[in-house]
Amino acid sequence: MKKIMRLLAAVAIITMFGCGGKEEKKTDKIQIGQKPEVTETKKEEEATQKPSQMVELTNKGIGPVSSLTLPTTVDQAMAAKGMEVYKTKCMACHKPDKKFIGPAPKGILERRTPEWIMNMILNPEEMTQKDPLAKALLIEFNGSPMANQNLTEEEARQVLEYFRTL
Repeated sequence: MKKIMRLLAAVAIITMFGCGGKEEKKTDKIQIGQKPEVTETKKEEEATQKPSQMVELTNKGIGPVSSLTLPTTVDQAMAAKGMEVYKTKCMACHKPDKKFIGPAPKGILERRTPEWIMNMILNPEEMTQKDPLAKALLIEFNGSPMANQNLTEEEARQVLEYFRTL
């Protein structure tokens, strides 16, 4: 009986020491006073800006609108009509304040000229073929071209006025 107890005790001791793993120390190659390396891809991502976020206030685009001066105050009646046009023609692809199939129009007048916006609404095919910013937006939004809704200049202007209220 003593032999069995000694044998079991020996097996238990061997098991404890055998299973107890040695801790491997991680050795970082950083010495005191050195900073860890920062990967270049993170810096590149921060440096590149999406076309939808770029500010371009000199490009007037390609289309029928070459000059447009907006009044200082928003025409609420025109904006209300523009909201209705937007709801029926634009909401399938554009949400007012978030990216969807197309970019969100909220704050668009801080990034684009009124002429560019009007020309994009009225002439999306030629804009995406010839305008560098419209081409970049087409790429950013997975090649989904903006559909020509055949709006009149008056309707496009109403939509632009609605964008001023967002």
